[in-house]
Amino acid sequence: MQILGISGSLRAQSFNTSALRLAGSLMPPGMQLQVLDWRDVPPFDADVLASGFPPAVQAIREQFRVADGILIATPEYNFSIPGMLKNLIDWVSRGPDQPLARKPVAILSASTGPLGGGRVQYDLRKVMLFVDALVLSKPEVFIGAAQNKFDAEGRCTDAATTDFVRAQMQAFGRWVEDVAVLRANR
Repeated sequence: MQILGISGSLRAQSFNTSALRLAGSLMPPGMQLQVLDWRDVPPFDADVLASGFPPAVQAIREQFRVADGILIATPEYNFSIPGMLKNLIDWVSRGPDQPLARKPVAILSASTGPLGGGRVQYDLRKVMLFVDALVLSKPEVFIGAAQNKFDAEGRCTDAATTDFVRAQMQAFGRWVEDVAVLRANR
């Protein structure tokens, strides 16, 4: 089971990239995380799209297409989705061969604030609904005060956080399997 992981923060010491790696290490047997490098995605421009997808975007769309599931770990910027993450989704979701349609997705967020990214998850779930992705509803993972839960090397030092992420990855594994069964029986 191949899972494509996306960090909503491109920052080298991102708590969300650390959370994504933590999730990858806690996946059940048979699940494998590949973290997407999406730095080369240009700003969405319908005039550019009219000439076809840029090569970096086309390659990423293919990674979305072949993945069995998508795992997004994202910070909250100004009460919502980081602009570059939304830009990535805007590019990937274009075209009649939309690779997010009926794709299992799980979301987690880490923040230095007390809510752990609750608002970004609400907005991101709305966007995922529109592109017909199948978002895991529970368990939700909001990592508040992330600066106290990850060390300087990005390792989680909080047992409760580890337990929450492990539970979500177990549920996500079952969700990806359930969606595969539904697709096979259509």
